[in-house]
Amino acid sequence: MSDRGATAEGPRLSRAAAHRLSLYLRCLTAWPSEAEKISSSQIAAAVGVSDAQVRRDLAALGHLGQRGIGYDPRELAAVIREALGIHRPWRVVLVGVGNLARALLRYQGFRAQGFEIVALFDNHPNKIGECVEGIPIRPLSELQTTIQQEGAELAILTVPKEAAQSVADCLVKAGIRGILNFAPVVLRLPPHVQLVTVDLAIQLEQLTFLVQHADDALPPSLDE
Repeated sequence: MSDRGATAEGPRLSRAAAHRLSLYLRCLTAWPSEAEKISSSQIAAAVGVSDAQVRRDLAALGHLGQRGIGYDPRELAAVIREALGIHRPWRVVLVGVGNLARALLRYQGFRAQGFEIVALFDNHPNKIGECVEGIPIRPLSELQTTIQQEGAELAILTVPKEAAQSVADCLVKAGIRGILNFAPVVLRLPPHVQLVTVDLAIQLEQLTFLVQHADDALPPSLDE
């Protein structure tokens, strides 16, 4: 998995910091619209991190807020969106239309955050031509042409692990810049293509580790 931070267009952030910014943005989005200010301690309490951590993360974005007064929630949300790259829309393709993909397609949060799934692909003959959430499933043979026509930059990969690398190679060749991979396999991609892998079994293993050691004198943290 890549953790290259931001480009020259914005602040350099670690992947952990970017994750926290996403949490802060969720807090700001849910904050009462009539509220004129929000403090770092209020953000910290809402997302479960320290006040000092919030201040460090936000300081990396520039001179925001005023000591003793707080931050303008709308202004701060706009700055975080730009840092995360979601101040503009992103066109996304999805490859492998199984049960997981269908559940993802029903999730309304993607569009709300500016992610538009513009094309679906699968290699199963019985699925080709089927519409899921209003989007037709195309054969993999149309992958490169469709990606270029649609101007897609991101891809969601929900294929069996045996097919993941070859499909990822096709996505890279078609010009995809970032892949969200749900296949339980380590993908090898060129440096200019960003990768985030979500392995649900590993996440459960992390959870059982924390539960098993919750009563230790010094409980472990996955952030260390």
